[in-house]
Amino acid sequence: MARLMQRTALALWAIASTVLAAPPPAELFYKDAELVDVVLSPSGRKLAFTTSKGVDRVALVVMDLDQGGKISAVARFSDGDIHNARWVDDERLVYGVVDTFDGSARYSGAPGLFAVNADGSKFRQLVRRQWKPVVSDGSSDDRLLEWNHRVITVPRLVTGGKNDEVLVAEFSTGDDGTETPKWLNTRTGLTRYVDFVEPVGTVGWLADSRGELRVAFTRQQGRRAALWRAPGSKTWTKLFESDLLSVPFSVEAVDDAGGLYVSETTGTAGQATLKRYDFERHQPLEKALVATPGFDFEGHLITDETSGRVLGVRLLVDAMTTAWFDPAMKEFQGRVDRLFPGQANLVTCRRCGTPDMVALVRSFSDRDPGRFYLYQAKPKAGEKSWLNVGAVREGVKPDDMAIVELQRIPARDGLELPVWVTRSPKATGALPAVVLVHGGPWVRGSTWQWDGEAQFLASRGYVVIEPEMRGSTGYGDAHFRAGFKQWGQAMQDDVADALRWAQKQGIASDKACIAGASYGGYSTLMGLVKDPGLYRCGVAWLAVTDLDLYAAGSWWVSDDISSTGRRYTIPETVGDPVKDAAMLAANSPVLQAARIKAPVLLAFAENDRRVPLAHGERMRKALRAAGNEPVWATYAGEGHGFGNIKNRVDFAQRMEAFLAKHLGPN
Repeated sequence: MARLMQRTALALWAIASTVLAAPPPAELFYKDAELVDVVLSPSGRKLAFTTSKGVDRVALVVMDLDQGGKISAVARFSDGDIHNARWVDDERLVYGVVDTFDGSARYSGAPGLFAVNADGSKFRQLVRRQWKPVVSDGSSDDRLLEWNHRVITVPRLVTGGKNDEVLVAEFSTGDDGTETPKWLNTRTGLTRYVDFVEPVGTVGWLADSRGELRVAFTRQQGRRAALWRAPGSKTWTKLFESDLLSVPFSVEAVDDAGGLYVSETTGTAGQATLKRYDFERHQPLEKALVATPGFDFEGHLITDETSGRVLGVRLLVDAMTTAWFDPAMKEFQGRVDRLFPGQANLVTCRRCGTPDMVALVRSFSDRDPGRFYLYQAKPKAGEKSWLNVGAVREGVKPDDMAIVELQRIPARDGLELPVWVTRSPKATGALPAVVLVHGGPWVRGSTWQWDGEAQFLASRGYVVIEPEMRGSTGYGDAHFRAGFKQWGQAMQDDVADALRWAQKQGIASDKACIAGASYGGYSTLMGLVKDPGLYRCGVAWLAVTDLDLYAAGSWWVSDDISSTGRRYTIPETVGDPVKDAAMLAANSPVLQAARIKAPVLLAFAENDRRVPLAHGERMRKALRAAGNEPVWATYAGEGHGFGNIKNRVDFAQRMEAFLAKHLGPN
């Protein structure tokens, strides 16, 4: 009997310990990844890593397989994170530097440009960073380009080839955003211009893999167009011209043989499919090259780095995947998928599909941020065919993470509504819910992959409901356009319908809060206005609160919304500040604050130019006047998104405490 009681006590202790075990710290979900990206050199014998492991800011390191896998620190900055590293040839890289801690500079589009050899030698700054000093080490001179330059492409190489140049564009700092292309030598800093006349009003370019510019995108007086330049030609032919929101098709890619790939919407849902363009008929071919039922086509071509031949298409459906046209690569993808089952496995390769192929695989899932693996079909003596390069986030244990599922439900008016649900696989029954509304709103909110914010909330015992409300992209043109002039109206109904569906399914309990940033913060506040009985609280950060300020702008509040946007697109997608003034007022949180009775947490960034701090201050004042003092936080130096890890963690902890207080223990 004593032994039975002892075993029972031990079992109860084990259960209690499991229940009371602390969830992972917020930092695990919000810090930078240890392996941000890995890029194969043209030969496949070197790998460039951008990594935060062991450093305060994301650095660049190189692994050299010809030196036994030796890892060399190549570049690191005290005031910025290295991103978008690319190989110019097998000895030289280019990259930008973004100060994610600096809200005023983070989204300026001016990361500068730097070049360095794979062993860390021959460093050179090529383009200035906006608002940042020149790196002083004797490498820069009067050839240094101003900050308003961006890389268009790095041309492909034949195996063993050498290259010095990248193709860049100098963009206008005015509202027109026009771009002038030029070649930039990464070793000398010298430039040379392209040998053709640029179309007037060009705001973007598309090049083939050799760096030959094939498509020019123009924008003038509320009209947009795409123009084509055939191989060997110096003249431009118009592909289409339209208003800013109604293009007949979207130009996606070109190949080296003179082929053009476009996406065109079809069917009642208007979902985009990838097609080849017929130059004789001056329109896309009828037959789709790639169709992704239930989703718009979103992806890019994969080409052979030696021949330029199209091998396949990397595309996004619920998760990232690959449609290979090349039989050898299709067979290799099958082998990889069998080796890493239940994962999304993305393959990039050198000498793709040949007997001496080298391939880099990123394998990940909804619960696993992923790992990088290197495959060599013909490894050298002492090397293995497969090398485990490393984990994206070393501290994340996939077995402790939540599962992510995409559901499609009917909205109240019958529109199909995609909804992402994140919850612990160990949870049973209905859980308190956090309805997490994405920003934009004209973007796709989520994909099937590990997401720190949703995983953080799920780790605290909540089911996370993320609706792709009308107005979101990626699910067809009809879904996108159904959101026009529906802020606070049908778009808001979609958010409520997603929660009510989850409650009817027994996924979510009647305890729920709503949360989101930017447009998601707006939706949070309007959810508390429209559906006061549905939500116990709201967490809104970086939130649009004043629709008149957003749509019309103000002499007294500076933001980064262009005059083109306010003149041509916002009146159609959100509302005209004059013609739709009554509608905007009825759906402006700052004017409807008296209807909000639930507790509110407001957080804003002091250097935000997309949604200036004035939005937060006006909302705080309106809630206070209504007798509903919000919990308030601001972050100095931050822009439209919290870049400083300490601020990310601080806000997460504030949100955690606020939700726990109003949703109760989980």
